[in-house]
Amino acid sequence: MFSIGYLREENLSNIGTAGNKGADIRSDCLVTLELTEGGGLCINLESKVEALYKDSIIELAEDMLAFFEVENAKLQIEDSGALPFVLAARIEAAIKQCAQTDKEYWPELILENQYQTEKDRYRRSRLYLPGNTPKLMLNAGIHKPDGIILDLEDSVAPAKKDEAKLLVRNALRQINFYGAERMVRINQLPRGLNDLPCVVPHHVNLILVPKCETPQQVKQVDERISEIAAEKGLTYPIYLMPIIESALGVINAYQIASASERVVAMAIGLEDYTADLGTLRSKEGRESFFARSQLVNAARAAGIQAIDSVFSDVSDMEALQEVVLESKALGFDGMGCIHPRQIKVIHEFYAPSQQEIEKAQKIVQAFDEATQKGLGVVAIDSKMIDPPVVKRALRTIDLGIKSGKLPADWKSGYDN
Repeated sequence: MFSIGYLREENLSNIGTAGNKGADIRSDCLVTLELTEGGGLCINLESKVEALYKDSIIELAEDMLAFFEVENAKLQIEDSGALPFVLAARIEAAIKQCAQTDKEYWPELILENQYQTEKDRYRRSRLYLPGNTPKLMLNAGIHKPDGIILDLEDSVAPAKKDEAKLLVRNALRQINFYGAERMVRINQLPRGLNDLPCVVPHHVNLILVPKCETPQQVKQVDERISEIAAEKGLTYPIYLMPIIESALGVINAYQIASASERVVAMAIGLEDYTADLGTLRSKEGRESFFARSQLVNAARAAGIQAIDSVFSDVSDMEALQEVVLESKALGFDGMGCIHPRQIKVIHEFYAPSQQEIEKAQKIVQAFDEATQKGLGVVAIDSKMIDPPVVKRALRTIDLGIKSGKLPADWKSGYDN
């Protein structure tokens, strides 16, 4: 074994610091590593849970230092109840600030995190979680969003982005999100391409591509995912959701939506879009009506889902309800949320109304009867009902079941 100090390059410090500490910090730690010329290893731990977990924390630190071949160093850990995968991410980040190394310390991949998701699954809600704030990740799945976004972009300070990548990687391997689609928003390209090796091999389900303006950007991400998958022997699907956040992106929306088979949905980000227009985002949304309609039409033309922007006032549930109903009327399938309390409202009001459910039931039942009689089409209230209309009705019924407005055992004889 040799000292990692010999691997240091001139632009790397012999001191690395990662993580957070403070009165309001929970489930995190601050790690400071100083490489020394000799003296072996000195590990100093200050922890709120020291009485219970001192030995296991020290053992983890020693294991990681040995893994990265560190022989001489002082390691200071100021722990605020961090779980092992958080400690590991912070220690690795501190080491990599001191040394150039291709090694990665992967925590065990838990069985609960190895599921795949379907291309057309429901994406009514997607909960944004800052990628460098572990306390918000730990119980996010219990709120039952359709998707959970571990964010590496706007919610992470520029100086913290490298360590956030390691934390997100470890979270993908260790946190049980209870069936929510596991999403990661990478950084704006070209930096985002460097995020992919830390994300793709860890059973991520979907990658969001922010500030997307051209189909070439989607293709770049697609190609890099394919390269990593081939290198690692990965076989599970990884989907893409470009986020349109500029006037140019709106104009190129259809080309972006159809740029790759991996694209399953396209979202709009209205804060950046209105800034690009040089206007303010208003409650009425007149300034974004064209862009939202353009995105819905482009998504439908490409056969993918249209996802609306986030609603930023986390305390006004009545206003959120109005926004959701308007969004649904425009043709959106879901929207982003920035607080768990928004999930229930989003799910309830993106769900079909009782009137929509009853109409869908009538359509499906009438088509069942026509099929049994050998008829290809049937009319309800003088309107012709054909297979595409039935397929949409079945989706309405499925949403009704998922939202609890229909019993789970509601049956149709129609096989779509």
